[in-house]
Amino acid sequence: MRRTFFNVAVGVLVCFVFSTSLSGQQTTGTSSQASLYLQRSYSQLVGNTSIADISLTGSVRRVAGSDEESGSATLKALSSGAARSDLSLSSGTLSEIDTSGNSGPVGTWSGPDGKSHTIPFHNLLSEPAWFFPAFAISRRLTDGYIVTDLGSETYEGQQVEHISVTQNSLSLSSANAALFQHLAQVDFFLDSTTLLPAAITFNIHPDDNALVDIPAEIRFSDYRSVSGSRVP
Repeated sequence: MRRTFFNVAVGVLVCFVFSTSLSGQQTTGTSSQASLYLQRSYSQLVGNTSIADISLTGSVRRVAGSDEESGSATLKALSSGAARSDLSLSSGTLSEIDTSGNSGPVGTWSGPDGKSHTIPFHNLLSEPAWFFPAFAISRRLTDGYIVTDLGSETYEGQQVEHISVTQNSLSLSSANAALFQHLAQVDFFLDSTTLLPAAITFNIHPDDNALVDIPAEIRFSDYRSVSGSRVP
């Protein structure tokens, strides 16, 4: 089973925002309203700031069954989609690296023994920068994504706009396309008033079975202004 960081609660995050540029965004989707929500949410997050890469540090608490431990976390990401997570815990270091290769996304993870393991392709289609919503949204404001407005709803007592996004799969057969789109699906829950992300959800899967879903939920709160952008 792939070692994931989705059992982890990260607190007191400090963001160091490094400048340069994000390419211009163009949205392709099935819902113009949903695309507009994402555009506005992205604008709320970054303002007039151009962000190329970020680094977050903070405390972490990891719970895996009966095992529970605390330590520190360093989470890094590039606007291009690459990301790295390092957890320093009493049992050792857990690391995960996601990058992009010529044939698509590639990734590895390692545990306290330091041995590198390949992350299967079906676990690389959701969102590597799950901890930084601005990058998660900006990647989906480009061609190749299907954006759907699932309407207003209440999420953890908060009124939100539910936006679902997946990747286009026109080159695949209908059966393969349905599975690919399911594996790539990421849902955004945007505060109905501010459009700041309240949560992101998606599924991860056992290394040897892409058909088994393990829900992942990332919640955001307490947005702060950092170097002209808004960081949860």
